[in-house]
Amino acid sequence: MDLGLKGRWALVCAASKGLGRGCAEALAGEGANVVITARGEADLLATAEALRAANPTVEVRAVAGDIATPEGRAAALSACPQVDILVNNAGGPPPGDFRDWGREQWMAALEANMLAPIELIKATVDAMAARGFGRIVNITSGAVKAPIDVLGLSNGARSGLTGFVAGVARQPRLAGANVTLNNLLPGAFDTDRLKKTFAAGAAKAGLSAEDMAARRRAAIPAQRFGTAAEFGAICAMLCSAQAGYLTGQNLLLDGGSYPGTF
Repeated sequence: MDLGLKGRWALVCAASKGLGRGCAEALAGEGANVVITARGEADLLATAEALRAANPTVEVRAVAGDIATPEGRAAALSACPQVDILVNNAGGPPPGDFRDWGREQWMAALEANMLAPIELIKATVDAMAARGFGRIVNITSGAVKAPIDVLGLSNGARSGLTGFVAGVARQPRLAGANVTLNNLLPGAFDTDRLKKTFAAGAAKAGLSAEDMAARRRAAIPAQRFGTAAEFGAICAMLCSAQAGYLTGQNLLLDGGSYPGTF
């Protein structure tokens, strides 16, 4: 199926590796031009080169910077001629015990995982509506639906973003102008983030990280961790021309781990 993305411009945050890179690869593979951002310049430039090599007909621009800062957002936005597709993503805050966190840790989590996405939505959504096409995908976490005890900072910040998006997505001035906002909630995907979570959980439980990974894998009905490529494919589907009637939703990608009906 042609997803109707050829020639569109996509801004993909935290795209040098992991799920963000998977989304950038999928969008570029569908013919979209991409602007990718990340804090680590070396990894970002290497990803940009890989995207260009795999997709010689699309334009790939790389902007190193911290998307959680006004300067980082301004640089990313200025590199994108127009933002038809916005993929909000940021590295999750560290795991730990809420008793050890002060205001500084909470504000950092909110800036990266709630306020920065909101600022990027604010900067792009009305122009999308004026053009009659826009797709915003926020990469949050399965922990929004099934909280993880050591990820309190993430649980809180990402849940705040989820509530905000639920209201904005339903504004007729956006939904009625073919602009959609949806959230992708990843479960256990084979990323650096997952490895860090295993390390923290292992230290707390007195196990090795390998044992923690094996236990988590065995508890997933799919009996494996997800891949960045399959995550990116779902993101591209949400960004497609055919997905204009899908908005304000939270799509859980967890291999069947969540046990509820709703």
